[in-house]
Amino acid sequence: MTRPVPPKKNPLLRTRVPLLPPQPRSLRAQDLAAAAALGRFALQRCSGCGTVLYPARDACPECLGQDLPLTDIAAGGQLLSETVIHSTADPYFRRLTPIRQGLIRSDAGPTLIAFLHRACPPDGRVRLSLRLDRGGQVVVFAYPEKTPGPEDEEDPILRELTADPRHARVLLTDGRHPASPAICRALLDAGAAGVCVGLAERWKPSPQIDTLGAMAGVELIDLDPRDERSVTEAAADLGGRTELIIHSGFHYRPGALFDGGGALRIKDMMEGGALGMVRLAEAFGPALMGRGADGDRPALAWVNLLSLTAQMASPEAALYSAAQAAELSVSQSLRATLRQGGIRVVNVFHGALDIDWFEQVPPPKLGVTALAKGVVNALRQGLEDAYLGPKAEDFRDRLARNPKEVERSRWM
Repeated sequence: MTRPVPPKKNPLLRTRVPLLPPQPRSLRAQDLAAAAALGRFALQRCSGCGTVLYPARDACPECLGQDLPLTDIAAGGQLLSETVIHSTADPYFRRLTPIRQGLIRSDAGPTLIAFLHRACPPDGRVRLSLRLDRGGQVVVFAYPEKTPGPEDEEDPILRELTADPRHARVLLTDGRHPASPAICRALLDAGAAGVCVGLAERWKPSPQIDTLGAMAGVELIDLDPRDERSVTEAAADLGGRTELIIHSGFHYRPGALFDGGGALRIKDMMEGGALGMVRLAEAFGPALMGRGADGDRPALAWVNLLSLTAQMASPEAALYSAAQAAELSVSQSLRATLRQGGIRVVNVFHGALDIDWFEQVPPPKLGVTALAKGVVNALRQGLEDAYLGPKAEDFRDRLARNPKEVERSRWM
């Protein structure tokens, strides 16, 4: 059975204060957080003797080697023993009891303590995953080895480690984004309760407007991230009943540094991008953060759609790259702030989209449907950073190996 639609909240009842799980982690443990943010199951492996280590260490206990790169390993394991926690002194976990935990011998060697999905069989095979909790710290979560069904997504601990949009009320900030109809359709297919889509200057024609207006479950609202009054009025109406915000400001204009008129173009791009995000964060952020533990329908996440140029500039689109980099910088500060309320900030990175603005860009390009599905998948997995499409995945891997190679490849 999937989770039923949450009942309407009684306005006379107290809104629960968001709490965070215990936060202290070692510096080495942040290596695991980097893997969890991307949805990888990766542990330290000693380059000298090949031993796989857990928990994260500064030196190999077998050969004392200190070259311990993070390596993707087999996620299978055997559940050795388990316990169910019915009472705890920690305020955060007290709300989640009973909590099932187990000792698991990984196929790669180490033995781990993990949260157990309620469907994990006693003494059976499991699949291990690294997850980020509401405070942004890494934990280990074990699934049953069988193929998961829809009911598996309703495990209470798993819901704490993800941002599944089922039953969530969503705000999509820019209905003129080329992928806005596809994103709304993907969210509604995933069980979202409804999507409010912001439109600035409705009088301007747009093919997206007609499509969105005909979709059941979609409501068009007046919202212009460039206008502080518009944002404030929208937040007054929607702030207390929005669980998921997707900032989709799209204003792409190509142009190199010496093309002329650059200051005006970058100003236009930043008004709806980085500056628009600041206005939205100021208006919607406090209400979102205050509802991180709001009963059956808590606030979940803030999603930003970003170009790969946010991480590495493209000279032929220098101004757009700078605007995207500013947006990424704001999102990183937003993540640090919203985590105090248990709200995730998800950055979805993509290359050139398969739309008219990128007609001159050679393939592969990312389709709008793939972008929409990627957004929903990132929420369901509880990711912090998602790279969509072969081009973005290649960019991610190359950037991790040698940023200078990526920088110079963009000079061509």
